[in-house]
Amino acid sequence: MSTVESQERSRLQSCLEKINAQIASFQTRLDTYQKDIRESKEYLWEARHDMDHIEKVAVRRTIEQKMKSGDVLREQQDKIFKMKGSPYFGRFDFSRSGRTLNSPEIFYIGVHDFQEESTNKILIHDWRAPVSSMFYDYELGAAWYEAPAGEVHGEIKRKRQFRIHDGQLEFMLESSVNIVDDVLQEQLSQSSSQGMKNIVSTIQREQNAIIRNAEVYTLIIQGVAGSGKTSIALHRIAFLLYFFKDSLSSHDILIISPNRVFSDYIGNVLPELGEEQIGEIDMETIADGLLDHKHRFQSYAQQATLLLEGYDKSLKDRINAKASLDFLKKIDAYVNELEAKSITPSQWQMGKCIVPDWFFAETWQKHSGMPYNRRVTEVLAAAKHQIGIHYNYNLSVEEGRSLRDAILGMTRKITLLTAYKGLFAWMNREELFQLSGKKLEYSDIFPLIYLKFKLEGVQNPYQDIKHLLIDEMQDYTPVQYAVLGRLFKCRKTILGDVMQSVTPSHRSDAEQIQQALQAAPPVKLNKSYRSTWEIMQFALGILPNKELIPMKRHGEQPQIIQCSSLDEVVTKLASEIEILSQSTHQSLGIIVKLQKQAKQLQQKLLKRGVKTTLLDSDSSKFTKGVVLCTIHLAKGLEFDRVVVADGNDENYSQPIDRNLLYVACTRAMHKLTVLAPGKPSSFLPTTENKFTKLHGELKAGIEQIDSGYGVVINSQKTLDNLVKTITNEKK
Repeated sequence: MSTVESQERSRLQSCLEKINAQIASFQTRLDTYQKDIRESKEYLWEARHDMDHIEKVAVRRTIEQKMKSGDVLREQQDKIFKMKGSPYFGRFDFSRSGRTLNSPEIFYIGVHDFQEESTNKILIHDWRAPVSSMFYDYELGAAWYEAPAGEVHGEIKRKRQFRIHDGQLEFMLESSVNIVDDVLQEQLSQSSSQGMKNIVSTIQREQNAIIRNAEVYTLIIQGVAGSGKTSIALHRIAFLLYFFKDSLSSHDILIISPNRVFSDYIGNVLPELGEEQIGEIDMETIADGLLDHKHRFQSYAQQATLLLEGYDKSLKDRINAKASLDFLKKIDAYVNELEAKSITPSQWQMGKCIVPDWFFAETWQKHSGMPYNRRVTEVLAAAKHQIGIHYNYNLSVEEGRSLRDAILGMTRKITLLTAYKGLFAWMNREELFQLSGKKLEYSDIFPLIYLKFKLEGVQNPYQDIKHLLIDEMQDYTPVQYAVLGRLFKCRKTILGDVMQSVTPSHRSDAEQIQQALQAAPPVKLNKSYRSTWEIMQFALGILPNKELIPMKRHGEQPQIIQCSSLDEVVTKLASEIEILSQSTHQSLGIIVKLQKQAKQLQQKLLKRGVKTTLLDSDSSKFTKGVVLCTIHLAKGLEFDRVVVADGNDENYSQPIDRNLLYVACTRAMHKLTVLAPGKPSSFLPTTENKFTKLHGELKAGIEQIDSGYGVVINSQKTLDNLVKTITNEKK
């Protein structure tokens, strides 16, 4: 063992001893609090007849204060307890400019900060602290960070990274270059876990810039598959909670999540970072609440299934027509026309008291956007007030009832749904409104809510939210963003990938969202970390993306296996499940296009004694092991191994199917297999397309030329084509 390693092990041991000592100290104080509280309660009960009211109140306040202090102390203890296994992951030595001291300051970086109680010395700095940013942003040499008092400049003299597990130093890296990539490679080669984990030890420079951006009011993140955009967004939330700790709490933040399985999958991240879990909601729940639970409507999953099955050819047209901002302009014009026809004013007279028609018209217009009954009440109150002022007369109950009846007779009451149906007659597009059974179509829900905003107003239950996070941004329509913009007048973090849109209509790109929400230009994450190089090359063969940069982590080549029947597919799946049980991997995702296919496979596997977990729209938990799900539910998730079990030309032949296959394949971290019952989809890369594959590998080799890379090509024609292609790209 080297002297340096010995010193670091000794330092780790000392740090752990201090952590354990502080945990014990906290426990002693907690025990004292509990004892004092118990004794105070006993005293309050035993002496209740002898104490006056003031003394009882004082004792109760003392008990409450000690309980609050105990809760705060317990939170601190829990945070420190989590540090026992791995108190820190990095170190850097920083010499400040202008200082005469010879030795630099040493900073150890961890998930949380840790301060020695006896000396108040900070032994570990929170990864979110301003000084910690230098660990992510700089290599050896000149560096600076933004401190509360201003910029602090200096030089990084040393940089180390550690992996500490169960309190033991497993390895240490020291380098003059950015060493995070080395640790990242090691982390990515490991098996997937039960849910998403924090990435504080492997945050990259471009990711760190996004996480620490506290200035942009609405941040849009366009990230390729596997770029870690959701994890980065959650770390950004953790950073904002740290940065604005006096004005922002977990109760002030809300996540709009695509489904409950995904919510469960990401649920570990913030607690790992020492923050409370934040609220999560989906668009259907938002819509149901805004409509006061009065309207039954189709779910997003039901709409997506109908689109993908393709039985209703006009459904796509109806969705597209009702998803655009132009449709909102038509609603605005329609509301103006309804408003103009909503009152036919006439003069009202009772004895000498007269209310002119123009007063009713002006007052009615003044209170537009209110529910009908409340609007009538406001006009009635205004008319009574004017009578009192001008005639010094208070109407009797009977006279007031007469005035109200007159206002009701002048005005037109129309229900929200009737008004919405009338919109399509007004547009001469009545075919756009169709019921799904006895339910409204999903595409009607947010235009209906927008109309409600305009006609009668909406009681906003989200007005106290200070930060909104929207995931899978590409799956929401411009109309939905218009509604969200009215509901949430707060900071926003919005993320997604237009390449991963999985419905053949109403997709939104970053620029459209930027326009709808008046946001800053989107930031891009182009480097993909999840899948091996081979899997990403395969996925890019399905849906090319010139901006995507795959991580150079190598593994098995993906396989396309043509099967003669569904039974052979089931046999192959049973074999893959058996292989998983004998490997170090922990998860296998069996992914198909439609829910009915997933159910069918589960039943056939069960008949063979093979158990799987089936995800559907009612699922709320993400589990390890073998998971059967549709591509819609697989979005955002990752598995060690993935089998796309329905990769034939019958299932994947439409333009949107490229996106579907791409999303399915990019769920795989280490191994990908595509089973095709029949002819494989023409979108899949084939062995005949060797040129594309070799071109990609040759480009990778050129990028790695410093470490040595050789390419042997048997055909001069192939070599000439490759050289020509790469030369053109270079130009």
